[in-house]
Parts: sequence; structure tokens; C-alpha cells
Amino acid sequence: MARVLGVGMVGLGMAVAPHALALRDLEGAGRARFIGGFSPSAERRTAFAARWQAPVFDRLEALLAAPGLDLVLVLTPPAAHLPVAEAAAAAGKHLLVEKPLEFDLARAEALVTMAERAGVTLGVVFQHRFRPAALRLKAALEAGLLGDPLSASATIRWWRDANYFAQPGRGMKARDGGGVLLTQAIHTIDLLLHLMGPVAEVAAFARTSPLRAIDTEDIVAAALRFAGGAIGTLNATTVARPGFPERIDIAGTRGSAMLVAERLELHPEGGSPEIIDHGNAGGGGADPMAFDHGPHRALLAEMLDAIVEDRAPRNSGASALGVQRLIEALLRAAGEGRFVTL
Repeated sequence: MARVLGVGMVGLGMAVAPHALALRDLEGAGRARFIGGFSPSAERRTAFAARWQAPVFDRLEALLAAPGLDLVLVLTPPAAHLPVAEAAAAAGKHLLVEKPLEFDLARAEALVTMAERAGVTLGVVFQHRFRPAALRLKAALEAGLLGDPLSASATIRWWRDANYFAQPGRGMKARDGGGVLLTQAIHTIDLLLHLMGPVAEVAAFARTSPLRAIDTEDIVAAALRFAGGAIGTLNATTVARPGFPERIDIAGTRGSAMLVAERLELHPEGGSPEIIDHGNAGGGGADPMAFDHGPHRALLAEMLDAIVEDRAPRNSGASALGVQRLIEALLRAAGEGRFVTL
């Protein structure tokens, strides 16, 4: 019989729902057991316990000491990831951390190093890698169906309304570490890198619109040169009402692909188009949680498998460093008005 792992959550805010739904599915399949959640907010603990019928803990130490706990989901704001992860790793618990890994690249690297030294498995929540259409595109590229990539671009034209930014600190560097790149577009940018490999050089523009009182960027446009030779663009914003599905376009020597949220079109040279359509809805509109939890379930299942099999998950913490390196390079290029080499 498969080993059943105990899972706990730290941080009971906006990010909880897809994780809790995924965990409930895996609990029903005999893969996991929900130990409970912790938040320093009594209000959030009460709301969480009522909605999910799960135990809550009023101290992090109490959750970490709970019998049967194997894996901790770190769902706090980014700047709190490292201290929570350090406490959990010191207690011998494996870690699945919401994106971004941390507030900035230096702290993200420190988190990865800490987990390696503690001997615990570290994963990051980049669920877009686990969408069926994205999995098919990844397999098609690895099989050479599109030939050598020549052009690859990402477009993330989303909308976030006043209610979203009403939460204290939302959109501020002190809380989130960054704006549209680090907080919203990071999923699509990570998927672009997952598909195409690293970026070698960037040029960029970034600005903050007058629509909200924040100190981070909410409009970015950039040119990319990939290490493999392809070139492309990045267009990311949260000012595009009412919000549109994110998109990745790839053209190669033998065909092209268009991935719009969870709808994929593959156009191989000399062959019939292949279409996988799981819809083009997502978190691009005013409700950032308007998406199916299936990819979260697949990501969490991969994490559980990696722990049992004593290997790195496909969504390892180390694999998340590339997107933070790119985001910092984009902001540096925009701030200094020059090309930046990674």
C-alpha cells in the first residue's frame, strides 16, 4: 500500500482554496491526511476551520509538533516564506512553498540552500507546469515536433480591481517583493522558461500606472534572447480590463504552437493541427482564484511521490530560481535602460 503522508498548511489567506481542494481529493484517494492549518490571525483560523472542517493551530510550533506531519505547505506572503521554512525544516518537515519562493532572489537562494542542508524535499507551487495542455506542449517540444525553436513569447494581460489592492500591503515591495512580474505573471514566465530553457539577455520597460496606489510595477514590456538562440517578447500587465487569458506562442523550424490558458493548438509541419482544449478561463480577471484546482492536485501528487521516492520533484525549489533571476534582470534592465545579460 502507498504511504499516506500528513500535510499541514501555514498561512490561511487567499491561496488556501485550491490547495485545500487538492488535498481533499488526495485524502479521498488514500494519498494524504490533512493535519490542519496555522495562521497568526484568529479570524482566519475560525473561517478556515468552518469552511474546511479541519483542525487549526494557534502556534506554528504546535502544528510542527503534530503527530504524523510530513509536509508543510507555506502559503504566507513571500517575505515570511524563509523563516517559516526554516522552522519547518528544523523539525524535519518537507516543504511546498507558494510562488515566488521568496521576497527576492537572494532569499530564494537561501531557502533552497537551507532545504538542501536540512535534507528535506523542497517544491514550489508552479501549477501551470501541470496543466494537461502545458504537459502536452512540453512533450511535443522534447520530441522535436516543432523542430528548433526560433521565436517564443508570453502575453499576460490581466486585470486586478480595487478590492484586490484593498488588502493591506498588496502591491507594495515591503509585502510582496514585486508587482506584476513577481506576483501575477510569474506563473506564465516560469512556464515559458520550463518550455524554452533559460533566457540569456533582456531589454525591458516597466512602469506603475496611476490606477492604484502601489510602489511596484504593473506594466512591463520586454525583449528576450534565449540561451538556445530563439528570441521573443514579454508583455505583462494587470491594468487590462476585464482581464484576458495568458498566452504563450512558440514557433520553430518545423511548426508552431499557441497555448492560451489551458487551450493548446499544435501546428506541426506537414501534419494536421492538434488541439487540446481545457478552456481559456483562469485567474486573469478580477477574481484571481477563478480556476480549476486540478493542476494543484497534480502538483501536490508529484510532491508526495517525490517524498516517498526520495527524489527531487519536477517542481523543485531549485527549478524556481530561474524565473526569479529573470524577473530581477528585467527590472534591472528597465531601471538602468540597458541590455542585461543573465
